[in-house]
Amino acid sequence: MKDQVVLIVGGSGGVGTSVAKLFAKAGAKIVLAARNRSKAEEAALEINNGGGEAYVIDVDVTDSSSVFKMTDDIIKEFGKVDILVNAFGLGIIQPLLDVDPRKAKEVFDVNVYGTFLVTQSILRHMATAKSGKVVMFPGILGKAVMKGSSVYSASKFAVTGMTKALVDEHRRSNVKFTLMYLGGIDTGFWDSDLIDMRVQRDKMLTANEVAKAVYYACSQPGNAVLNEIVIQPDSHQMV
Repeated sequence: MKDQVVLIVGGSGGVGTSVAKLFAKAGAKIVLAARNRSKAEEAALEINNGGGEAYVIDVDVTDSSSVFKMTDDIIKEFGKVDILVNAFGLGIIQPLLDVDPRKAKEVFDVNVYGTFLVTQSILRHMATAKSGKVVMFPGILGKAVMKGSSVYSASKFAVTGMTKALVDEHRRSNVKFTLMYLGGIDTGFWDSDLIDMRVQRDKMLTANEVAKAVYYACSQPGNAVLNEIVIQPDSHQMV
């Protein structure tokens, strides 16, 4: 990972921060892109104080001009993005009939449109360079469903479908894609008022465990690619 440029979108906490710290220890240059700049700056400061190299950049994934500016600034500064980690997303676990349509739109705007904008913007440069890795987080609810997940699963199945289509579109550009089908992770995701379920966070995956899986996927040798990873807490398995 020495001197590789790793862009983590959603790098203001949870999984994004853990991924950033692990990749930084391996010598990567980390760019943390987030709306919550203060939390991202805390993570970057910790990395830099520990001898790593991390930078913070603002982005609103639902605003095309913001996404394009983020990409332009990164390319001007570093000349490339080796790894894109789309670690952002908005959760909602509620029965369909209880969902506020405005909240549903927000979920789709962030999870689907935001993923489209960020991936398209960065992928243009990866395809030109004929090199790059893209890590997506559809989560286990982008592969299986459960009660109350209709809106959220719809957004995450869209990410799964988008990524699988991109594999075919970019077979000749040497860009590699990984889908992370992860079960419950102990992060602030569960603190949202939009999550209408009781959970046992002490039995969930940790962000550090997830970061190790992301690192493993991105460090495959030669022409190998780890297309899909499924990791779930043994008490919350879904197939």
